[in-house]
Amino acid sequence: DPRPPPLPKKQLQRAESLPEQRSFQHCQGDPTPWTSSILYSVPSSSPQHKEGAPSSILPRDIPSWEPKKPLTKSQSLGEPVAWSSLQNAPSPSPEELTFGTADGALGQLLQSPAGVCRVVLGCHTAALARLSARIQDELMGPEEQQQLLQAELAGKRWAALSILEQGPCCVSRDAWYFRVGFAFEQTQLEFAAKVPKTGCTSLGVQSSFGAHCSIQRLIGRFTDHLPPELVLPGSPGEQNQSPSRQEPAHLATQPVQVLISPEVPYQTLADFMKGSQSLHSTSPGHYERLACLLLLQVCLGLEHLRGQNMGQGDLCPENLLLVQCPRPPQSQKGKEASLGLSLPRLLISSFFKVKDKQRPCSTSQEQDWAKGLAAPPSAAADELKVGMLIYQILHVNISLEKALGFRSNRLPEIPSLSIYSTGLKRLATLLLHRDPCKRVSIEQARSILQVLLWGPRQELFARTKKSLPLLQSWLEVKRALLLLKFAENSAGGVGSPGLEEWLCCQYFKDVTEHRLYQVTQALY
Repeated sequence: DPRPPPLPKKQLQRAESLPEQRSFQHCQGDPTPWTSSILYSVPSSSPQHKEGAPSSILPRDIPSWEPKKPLTKSQSLGEPVAWSSLQNAPSPSPEELTFGTADGALGQLLQSPAGVCRVVLGCHTAALARLSARIQDELMGPEEQQQLLQAELAGKRWAALSILEQGPCCVSRDAWYFRVGFAFEQTQLEFAAKVPKTGCTSLGVQSSFGAHCSIQRLIGRFTDHLPPELVLPGSPGEQNQSPSRQEPAHLATQPVQVLISPEVPYQTLADFMKGSQSLHSTSPGHYERLACLLLLQVCLGLEHLRGQNMGQGDLCPENLLLVQCPRPPQSQKGKEASLGLSLPRLLISSFFKVKDKQRPCSTSQEQDWAKGLAAPPSAAADELKVGMLIYQILHVNISLEKALGFRSNRLPEIPSLSIYSTGLKRLATLLLHRDPCKRVSIEQARSILQVLLWGPRQELFARTKKSLPLLQSWLEVKRALLLLKFAENSAGGVGSPGLEEWLCCQYFKDVTEHRLYQVTQALY
């Protein structure tokens, strides 16, 4: 018998059959066994062919004169139906496309120039989202690792920690922070032990909401006496209050609640502002850009808190913590780093639970608050506090009562020292408007700061009237240029992207031309 013996049944289940004779009449050219060669086969990397991909190919020396019934769980390599099923398969989305995507899948998206344009623009947005997620993991650490550390620290006290410094590394208005070490998986990790002062209101709620780059995280807590080697100085700015002088001695004799945070602050925003007045004078452009980035982090944190039905307890420079980034960002090397203007992470560290939906305060209520006759409102006061913060970070003295116009109808002047000065002054005016209903929201303030940092700038509209198509085209080009910048920096060994690059990615992956139109209308 010239025919070879039949293959075992087990191998037939794993291999695809040769094409049937009846399929040859649908093929152009000579119906030979070579119709199942690589020229006619579907690449195994094609996403539409994953389930039917053969685990092996039959030897070519097996004759094909005997018709073989195709297997139900695989597709014959030579059958034209494989191509028709490929054409009828749904097109992959831009999020699913990579450089290794099969040409068969790409071909479905290249039928028209408009389709190509949609694919390219969608790939830009998807790539920015992936880059943003990767940079965030670099800045904050993977979420899985944080969960493991939280489980490992459960039940641990001072005995499991090594005190790295006797004095606090940072002193805020409501807590002392000490550098401590913790051994985890043969690695010595560095944490911050937060010792709250009397009256701290965020102990019970700080770990009850999701992680955010501008919100202080907690991965452990315990109640214990303070070790005798720790030194608790008095709180700066509160020397006129006698309880603050007696508080360190009080804490040394009674057990206190200690919170463990993975971020180690090195100073507060108030400390930074005190030491940066000369930098503001000598390098106003670099400094005021840094001020915009710090204010942007404040707004992003406040937005996150509102989404979690939380409020910021005491939004003041003394309670805003600064943390060094894991590595110097590529955009802050050279001159800025030598000037001490590297961008730190800013963390909000004081919170409270919002029970009821807050209404905007009336002018009379805010007047009572400014004069100290009433307690400050929660969410309704965020806009006022950020407006005040703009003046403080630009080293302009201002009081809340004066800002709201109770003694003067004009806000203090902000000197025009850089391209950011006019925009910051405009934003402060919008946040401190005397009519609460006419103030911009925190979300709008965040968008204005993003436009100040990354555009579009006013000169874009010098020759062409502002319109949605113009802003859409600007967005599309800027996204492409941003991705090219990342690629060039990576190929040139500039270094990994840092916090400023992450903030920029967040902006360009989310913003729309409609949002830009509204923001530029308010700003310019």
